[in-house]
Amino acid sequence: MLKNATPRQLAIYVAFIVGGILLACLVFFNILGLIEIPWLYIFVFALITFGVTYVTLTFALRKYIYRKIKLIYKTIHRLKRQSKEFNENNIELDTDVLSAVEHDVSEWAASQEKEIESLRSLEEYRRNFLGNISHELKTPIFNMQGYLYTLLDGGLYDSKINMDYLRRASVNVQRLQTIVEDLEVITRLESGELSLDLRSFSIRALAEECIEDHLMMAEPLNITLRLKQGADNDFDVNADKENIRQVINNLLANSIKYGSLNGTTKIGFYDMGEYILVEVADDGIGIDKEDLNHVFDRFYRVDKSRSRDIGGSGLGLSIVKHIIEAHKQTINLRSTLSVGSTFGFTLEKA
Repeated sequence: MLKNATPRQLAIYVAFIVGGILLACLVFFNILGLIEIPWLYIFVFALITFGVTYVTLTFALRKYIYRKIKLIYKTIHRLKRQSKEFNENNIELDTDVLSAVEHDVSEWAASQEKEIESLRSLEEYRRNFLGNISHELKTPIFNMQGYLYTLLDGGLYDSKINMDYLRRASVNVQRLQTIVEDLEVITRLESGELSLDLRSFSIRALAEECIEDHLMMAEPLNITLRLKQGADNDFDVNADKENIRQVINNLLANSIKYGSLNGTTKIGFYDMGEYILVEVADDGIGIDKEDLNHVFDRFYRVDKSRSRDIGGSGLGLSIVKHIIEAHKQTINLRSTLSVGSTFGFTLEKA
């Protein structure tokens, strides 16, 4: 009966019992002649007892609930800045206060658990990142070390290998420099230090420039780079031109690295009202479903064995994602194994 009673209902119930017991005792004693009190006084005493008991209980319950609940909310407030402060005026005796507090505490506990899970995920990401970066840096360093030690051990005077080993060491130095520079770019993007120079420019003209820049890279695989049929319409967008150039360049380079012999990479534009959707689609090896959620992670490589051969820092797509998010836009990926991949990102119309 009193399982979910409000404080007021509890006070009334107890006051009714106390007043009823007093009334019964006075009536009983009066009937036996042990006391002689007019019946009107008996009922007045019982009513006064009921009132005093009710007022005393409501005051005590309010103070008790206030003290206990205040301690709970102080704990929550100390551990979570956005939690609400609690004061005595928050107590409504006509409501199930304890159930409300239980609900608030349950919500807070759920948020804490979610935050802990997020911290665990970040910790796991940090461990993976440290493992990945150490592996990525170790590879070129180990290679350079091998070539240089060979040259120091006498290979420097061997005309058959000295220039070859120096060139190989130089390639690994360049790879190491690329990794460090890309890490610096990501750090600036994440910290907000890299300010965007937003201005209006033709996205079609920029795409054509990027295609021209990658023709030599695509030539050995006989991969065709072109604008998608129907992309003749030109659109002006409001963005940082050089950063968007880096985005398109990275996506084109990626499509060539993982493209098919005699394949095609197309760039298309689609009017989305206030935004322009830019898509870079290839008919390359594609990406497995298990890898789709990780392609934008730092140093994540879909085809790890092939990625080592074709070089790159493993940070290109991570940089792409950070640049697009810095523009407050979105990037997505559709891909099917052995069919190809399509990267799409939005930009604001000028």
